[in-house]
Amino acid sequence: MKRIKCIVVDDEPLAVSLLGSYVEKIPFFELVFSTENPIEALEYIQKNEVDLIFLDIQMPELTGINFMKIVGNKMKYILTTAYAEYALEGYEHNVVDYLLKPISFARFEKSALKAQERFAVNQDSQDSYFFVKSSGQQHKVNFNDILFIESIKDYVNIKTENQEYIVLDTLKSLENQLPENFARVHKSFIINIDKIEKMDVKNVSINSDIEIPIGETYKSEFFLKIKK
Repeated sequence: MKRIKCIVVDDEPLAVSLLGSYVEKIPFFELVFSTENPIEALEYIQKNEVDLIFLDIQMPELTGINFMKIVGNKMKYILTTAYAEYALEGYEHNVVDYLLKPISFARFEKSALKAQERFAVNQDSQDSYFFVKSSGQQHKVNFNDILFIESIKDYVNIKTENQEYIVLDTLKSLENQLPENFARVHKSFIINIDKIEKMDVKNVSINSDIEIPIGETYKSEFFLKIKK
């Protein structure tokens, strides 16, 4: 199993430092970012791959609950709070656990193991769909219906056989949520390999009338995947 990419978001500098040191002690965790500013965290998530967020519920600029409403369920969360009564608010989101301050390493380690188990289950499962937020609503999208996904500035267009969904996300983030029959073929495109009708060294044709370029950076890995 790959290491779980973690960020820490807490308005208290000591809490950021402590949680960061805890994360670095867990062999299957990787600390990729930490901040006292939730707005900075939102900007980081838009541009980088993140799996798990250690998130303080009570922050003056943006509460943890509102933070999760903005980001949605594409991330998993471990909530941190000084007040036990606030922790339960988060369970409608993709929350693995909550940690009540002050946080001991022993309690943190239990939470980490719970996260590891959750990620392992997700990797082993054969889910045939995921949910994406588009036009203010959560939409269930079947993987088998997806033709390709295109990056458009800060958004992605998930194109299915009958619909398209404009989602605030990155291709890099979506790659980790897609099954093995998807491949990145270009800096701006992920395709469903099962939908390929024909191809050459420069382009892939999907559903006859859709032609997608194969970027030089992705060519070797893509053709290796096709051979497998």
